[in-house]
Amino acid sequence: MTPCLDAHAHLWDPRFDADRDAVLLRAWEAGLSALVNVGVDLPTSELVVAAAAADRRLPAVVGVHPHEARAWCAETSVRLRALAAAPGVVGLGETGLDFYYDRSPRDDQRRAFRAQLDLADDLGLPVVVHSRDAEAETVETLLAWAEGGRRAGTLGMMHCYSYGPESALRLVAAGFTISFSGTLTYPRNDAVREAARAVPDTAVLLETDAPYLPPQGRRGRRNEPAYMLDTLTTLAGLRGVEPAAIAALTAANAAALFRLDAVGAPP
Repeated sequence: MTPCLDAHAHLWDPRFDADRDAVLLRAWEAGLSALVNVGVDLPTSELVVAAAAADRRLPAVVGVHPHEARAWCAETSVRLRALAAAPGVVGLGETGLDFYYDRSPRDDQRRAFRAQLDLADDLGLPVVVHSRDAEAETVETLLAWAEGGRRAGTLGMMHCYSYGPESALRLVAAGFTISFSGTLTYPRNDAVREAARAVPDTAVLLETDAPYLPPQGRRGRRNEPAYMLDTLTTLAGLRGVEPAAIAALTAANAAALFRLDAVGAPP
């Protein structure tokens, strides 16, 4: 199997506490070269930084999820900036907007989102964006930020993309990549599958979002990185290519986005 790369997972999650080493072993045996380990608040960001220091195959993304945005303050920004400077940190997030659960007030989500976009820009890091039931506002916020002309290159990724092709192509044109998860395999997600066909080769990524969102054949279980092969096979079928080609393509795109070396770890 051509090596592939999980562009977004949460290996710090307590659901992995009993068998984390075994989960990682299954991932490596399945052909993953690395997985990007993503924090959602300051404590979990500290955990992913520690994991990156222990294993170069676990590059870290640090940030504050929209569910946790109510806690955003000046001290949060200072601490997050310090974490982002640690070895093995390759991105900022996951940040964004979630108007489905609304676990933080929407104004707090907007404030934390914009602050993290600016911090990512200051630090020269790609941003990892969460968006649920907030398509128009997320897209417009990102396009406005991108149009500021702050820096060149790929600006970040739309994690676990859940919308149709129109927004995906607008974001790609502005400098973002589009990452597909196990939801690509769900029967009612035709719009996401249409987006997966439309996104150009240069901008497509794969992820698990483990332990969340297992592929269709594994629903009801805890998701884990080895299951990404199910989504990879679906994406290959949608794009009319061999799975090995999708594995190589998405791994190369993730490596370029997060500035990883050939084995998918920070140089």
